[in-house]
Amino acid sequence: MIDFDRPAGRFVAFSRILAPISAAAVVLGSLCTLAAAAPTRYPLEISNCGQTVSFDKPPQRIVSIGQGMTEVLFSLGLAGKIGGTAVWVGPVLKEYEAQNRKIKRLADNDPSFESVVGEAPDLVAAEFEWHVGAQGSVGKREQFSGLGINTYVSPADCVAKVNTDGGDGRRKELFTMDLIYQEIRELSQIFDIKDRGDALIADLKKRESDAAALVLGARLSDIPVVFWFSSKEVEGDAFIAGKNSAPAYILKALGARNVVTTEEEWPLIGWETIAAANPSVIVIATMDRRRYAADDPAVKIDFLEKDPVTSQLDAVRNKRFIQMDAQSMNPTIRTIDGIETLAQGIKAFGLSQ
Repeated sequence: MIDFDRPAGRFVAFSRILAPISAAAVVLGSLCTLAAAAPTRYPLEISNCGQTVSFDKPPQRIVSIGQGMTEVLFSLGLAGKIGGTAVWVGPVLKEYEAQNRKIKRLADNDPSFESVVGEAPDLVAAEFEWHVGAQGSVGKREQFSGLGINTYVSPADCVAKVNTDGGDGRRKELFTMDLIYQEIRELSQIFDIKDRGDALIADLKKRESDAAALVLGARLSDIPVVFWFSSKEVEGDAFIAGKNSAPAYILKALGARNVVTTEEEWPLIGWETIAAANPSVIVIATMDRRRYAADDPAVKIDFLEKDPVTSQLDAVRNKRFIQMDAQSMNPTIRTIDGIETLAQGIKAFGLSQ
């Protein structure tokens, strides 16, 4: 089993990954030496997930719903404007630990509408439409706008994606990092910090290019792979990454094959169905969250090794488990980490060409 998330070794294994992010802070600090970008002209209108959002000035107080969204805001130097956060699955990126400790956490999972409004934000920024959207578990966008509160939802959760069928939605096209870059550009425009956004995008694109170079010698050559996020019941159906999800983007970079062919983002799949594809590698999500029975990676592995069906899988018999931070499996700035983590794992297993 390859474990890149153990507390003692995670940041050693990811030192090459996280160092460029830290370097971005240096880039941001030296923006005065660069040509100043054109300032945002207000009022600003942005088309966002089917709605037009208008800003008369940069928002002054944000509530961020979704760890991925919060980490983008941190990366843009906007921590001082965040009044509250919610929906966390694991630790914040290490370089933002001190800033994060100063910000009120409204809930580890879904916050209430009242708790969000109670922070008096002028912007609610959400990672997922199921939290803030037509069927939002936190609130509908109209509820917030009726109180004079603007909303922004990550394009990664709505472009070529349908979220009206319940669950995690259906993605019609393969996710790419371009959607995260769009999010950064739009937030930079909203807050009139285009220089910061340009620097962050340039840094992330370099990391993505470096990750692609890393995997050139670690191609899986159509080997079947499963990404297991969690399960409501340990022995029940599992939330497995769909064919157009962020993990599918990771697999495409490596030339690997997803055993799931549905457009659902995280469909519930029975282990008998997975067994028919006989995956060679199982990527297991790690997280601090304990919302579902199989959130704990140790519980996942124990089930895989003891269940009469899963214990016969090629990946299980050969202990080809790769533990990956759950945030790398979501459409976030950490998806690039996922490419690097999987590449390191398959090299260690001797599966690369």
